Amino acid sequence: MGTTENNDPPVPVSILTGFLGAGKTTLLNKLLGDPAMAGMAVIINEFGEIGLDHLLVETADDNIFEMAAGCLCCTIRGDLVDTLIQLIEKRDAGDVMAFDRVVIETTGLADPAPVLHTLMNHPYLLQRFRLEGVITVVDAFNGPDTLDAHEEAVKQVAVADRIVLTKADLLTGVAGENQLFDIIGRLRELNPAARLLEVVRDVTPERLFNAGLYDPESKSPDVARWLAADAYDVPERAARGRRRRKHDHHDHHHDVNRHDDHIRAFSIANDTAISLWGFELFLELLRSYHGPNLLRVKGIVKLEDDESRPMVIHGVQHVFHPPARLDAWPDDDHRSRLVFITKDIERGELDKLFQAFTDPVRGGADAFRDDTLSLRPGNN
Repeated sequence: MGTTENNDPPVPVSILTGFLGAGKTTLLNKLLGDPAMAGMAVIINEFGEIGLDHLLVETADDNIFEMAAGCLCCTIRGDLVDTLIQLIEKRDAGDVMAFDRVVIETTGLADPAPVLHTLMNHPYLLQRFRLEGVITVVDAFNGPDTLDAHEEAVKQVAVADRIVLTKADLLTGVAGENQLFDIIGRLRELNPAARLLEVVRDVTPERLFNAGLYDPESKSPDVARWLAADAYDVPERAARGRRRRKHDHHDHHHDVNRHDDHIRAFSIANDTAISLWGFELFLELLRSYHGPNLLRVKGIVKLEDDESRPMVIHGVQHVFHPPARLDAWPDDDHRSRLVFITKDIERGELDKLFQAFTDPVRGGADAFRDDTLSLRPGNN
């Protein structure tokens, strides 16, 4: 494994996911052809899916190809950790062309959580790479059926920072317009704050990337995009009602057994500062009680020891990125704000858990210790 002495800033990494046939390859080829992406390295775990042969100019080794477009294509034949370490070490040694960004394309059937876990939990990768965001491609034509039939597709949408809607041009006439409204509404319910892009018109590197956990230069989180609490506070029924009114000539009914009825997005805001000890225990209880069903957690937290310098957190299931302390609040809202995308977890459970550490009438650590049993799932 590489040493820890390198002082280069961490390389931003984006996850490109989406169900089979959604159009990941088309999007990736579009990016590879953009001069702004000349410094992009690509890791693909579906060998042969993307047509890159015309770009290959020489083979560096069995895994890494130097390409005329200025990017690198690495095929995962083993562990993702090994692939990333080999890639960064070859860059350090000058054995491959320098790159300033990595995109990892997952297989269409993949739950993206394991890849996110890898990037958020490996000590060396945390030093050399920075998880920037998840880009999910959704087929507007086949998307409704895919979301009904495959839970992986629902998770891919739920964890996204960017959603790219493809094949919308195939939806024509009144029926096509209704289906487009429905799929957009459903994506908004699954993930209210993700930026929604249409592949031909909207997708540019500037809009697709830079959705990071935080900017290492300014230590400022992307508050407007992934702490959009207002977007998460719209009740699901009201959102559906607006969509029905938008095309009330279409009598659409959502099947109560659809996977996304289990997946909810909501936010919690609290003006009371929390102790560092309490915050660490809150995260530990959150992971212990709800870990597998926490599809994504993002937040900014006010701490008692210095209320002017909040903490940023980012988690997927039971794995959390090391918290980052900011030099100042990034906006005028100085409340703790936590955004959750969950499966089969009610908002009240998490609200109660967080309030246990911020409610001033509680009797401190001893009282909370007696209270923890009531916070376990099923004991409400």
